[in-house]
Amino acid sequence: MKKNSKQFEYLPSNSPLGVGGISRHNIITPIADSEDFFIVNPLSKSADIISANEVKKLKNKLDPNGEFVQKGYLTDEAKEKLAFKLAYLDFTEKREEDEVQLFFVPNYSCNFACSYCYQEGYNPVQKVVTNEVVAAFFSYIHAEFAGRRKYITVFGGEPLLPGVHQRTMLTHFIQRSNEAGLDLAFVTNGYTLASYVDLLKTASIREVQVTLDGTQEVHDGRRYLKGKQPTFDRIIEGIDACLAAGININLRMVIDKENIENLAGLSRFAIDKGWTASPLFKTQIGRNYELHFCNSTPEKLFDRATLYQHLYELLKVHPYIAEFYKPAFSIAKYISEHEELPMALFDSCPACKTEWAFDFTGTIYSCTATVGNKGDELGTFYPEVTKNETAIESWQNRDITTIEKCKTCDVALACGGGCASVAKNKNGHPNSPDCRPVKELLSLGAAYYLND
Repeated sequence: MKKNSKQFEYLPSNSPLGVGGISRHNIITPIADSEDFFIVNPLSKSADIISANEVKKLKNKLDPNGEFVQKGYLTDEAKEKLAFKLAYLDFTEKREEDEVQLFFVPNYSCNFACSYCYQEGYNPVQKVVTNEVVAAFFSYIHAEFAGRRKYITVFGGEPLLPGVHQRTMLTHFIQRSNEAGLDLAFVTNGYTLASYVDLLKTASIREVQVTLDGTQEVHDGRRYLKGKQPTFDRIIEGIDACLAAGININLRMVIDKENIENLAGLSRFAIDKGWTASPLFKTQIGRNYELHFCNSTPEKLFDRATLYQHLYELLKVHPYIAEFYKPAFSIAKYISEHEELPMALFDSCPACKTEWAFDFTGTIYSCTATVGNKGDELGTFYPEVTKNETAIESWQNRDITTIEKCKTCDVALACGGGCASVAKNKNGHPNSPDCRPVKELLSLGAAYYLND
């Protein structure tokens, strides 16, 4: 098995030696722009770049040097089943120790009228959050998540709306968070961010997530105030103010076919601003997609594989984009950066496990994708505590061992079953798959990160 000029070290396997069949967890995909193949086994934690001839040998169970057995690509079925069981127990035990992210929505109202808002189909109760609701929220999470590491993300709508009432409410919320010793994060459109920096500095802030969909003309054509007024300049002011105040910024660009070509322009803008050189600055790409309601312009949406194919092509033409954003390409980026495979992914959905969502009406939801959506309520924390245990268990028990399609899927340990909310929306229940194009992504990732 060959190495490329980047000296990518093939990853050692911890799998037990054995002979028999081909591992059901081998993921084999042709590498983009190459005659070679990438093979990954998330269970044995092995990865290699191999030739077409070696692929043929593996499929014929020919292993004269014993490398396929050593790396777990050929294995004894009984030993692999035991390894799967032990890895699953390890995964679930570690998840029980993971930090819990608790989303709180103080309002669904927003000062923006974005062209693609997924909450535009919601018709939430228009109420003002009260101190009683805030008190009930902190009382609930103190009791329900006692002993667990946790933090709160303030979500919306737009949580940083202008006005005395909103500032007073957030001042009280921050005080309660400080008293509880909990960190906060905020998800905001960024329009009023600069005016809130002084208040945010009184809290223990993990990060502020702000959305910027491109350079000025592109962004202002998508993310504007309800009167269609532009927002770009005010958001830039807020980002600069946060970085100057030592507050972490997580810049998110929501991409579809209308603005993907502008990724290069936004990358250059951020580099020239000096943002990408700051340890306080990071980025993410959000894919614009349909959730609970049909998008008014579905023709502009990417599927996941096509989006990442476009990102791959853009990176080849504009390599400086990587200074702004490096795509994960499934687990390829992780392998490149850590020189090992991540833990096998038995479940990629944190809902009702390490993520919960709560809103100002006193309602409990599974995650940010369901919060505020009628029919996805799981209980209440105010005015009394109630729980739909059956519904909660349907989210908590979901993983690749309970989803029928995942049980026989060769990419399951790199996919994890996808998003349960998307699966529920498509299939009527969360215990169904939201399949990820793992092989397509690994093909691109191996070409970009691991192959010359």
